[in-house]
Amino acid sequence: MTDKSAHANPSKNRTPRHRAREFALQGLYQWLLNNEDATTVVNNIRAAHGFDKADAEYFTNLLYGAIKDSVALRDTFAPLVDRGVAELSPIEHAVLLIGAYEFKNHPEIPYRVVINEAVELTKSFGGIDGHKYVNGVLDKLSAKLRTDEVAGDKKR
Repeated sequence: MTDKSAHANPSKNRTPRHRAREFALQGLYQWLLNNEDATTVVNNIRAAHGFDKADAEYFTNLLYGAIKDSVALRDTFAPLVDRGVAELSPIEHAVLLIGAYEFKNHPEIPYRVVINEAVELTKSFGGIDGHKYVNGVLDKLSAKLRTDEVAGDKKR
């Protein structure tokens, strides 16, 4: 099995940063389901096939950061979801953690890129219409966390 055939959407051209997000999503999924400590999750993911093509530093930052700040991150998007956070699918939950973390901690990444990456992750790994849900929640969250950036973008 080649690396391309192992991916849910093999035709996409994936950058090392996108691959880092994919692996962070897999790590958060593992963490959410198995409640393992972050170091165990990171070690498991780093051993995965294809990890060498990912931005390892960004992966580590994203995964440790999302886990460490998970309570605060959930608090930011919980008012924007139509159900309890515990009722979200693990993929949607993990993608929302990644998106919220990037909004808060990586202002150098445009908010539209954060949303687009989250939508692509959900399309690749989530349920049929999960990407629409994630898009709606992160769109509202961007207006809350990146107020000036979103307002400036809407003026154009």
